[in-house]
Amino acid sequence: MLLKIYNDKPNEKYIDQAVEILRKGGVIIYPTDTVYGIGCDITNQKAIERVCQIRGLKTDKANLSFICYDLTDISQYTKPFDTTVFRVLKKALPGPFTFIFNASGQVPKLLSSKKKTVGIRVPDNNIVREIVKQLGNPIVTASIHDEDDIIEYSTDPELIYEKYQELVDLVIDGGYGDNVASTVVDVTEGEFEVIREGKGDLEQYL
Repeated sequence: MLLKIYNDKPNEKYIDQAVEILRKGGVIIYPTDTVYGIGCDITNQKAIERVCQIRGLKTDKANLSFICYDLTDISQYTKPFDTTVFRVLKKALPGPFTFIFNASGQVPKLLSSKKKTVGIRVPDNNIVREIVKQLGNPIVTASIHDEDDIIEYSTDPELIYEKYQELVDLVIDGGYGDNVASTVVDVTEGEFEVIREGKGDLEQYL
């Protein structure tokens, strides 16, 4: 299924449809403030396995991130971190960043892996944030890669749909995506270490 949803005013009925699919263990492709992502409900183990299978990842080794609506819930998934980090997060999010934290005890149970870290995303995109808000918990996310090396990420939702329609339950057309991924920042040591330069410029928030 392909649904056209506008970022400036997401259609509630379509958001509800997407949430219903996630609740039933479905896998969806959706826009973010960077590249299109593929994901599912973090509480559904089978769906997480499907995401990994589609993306050719091993579940126990996959670097999956969680998309959260805002900062309210992240303490469930991360070990405590200091106020300096929190102040920067408040300024930088929603935005094109993935912050890597030490994971709380809940994360390995959710992901069935021994991973000690977790990536947290709060994208500046109303569609995916509204889906997460209505769902009531984060979604697992991985980027959509393009097989053409020149275009590193698929940006055209209709082409994404053509390629993935048999593999996923829903593709959301939120307009053309970006082909620059999020900036990945490791905060596990209490410092800000940029481990992948991307769309976000962290310097302006430090």
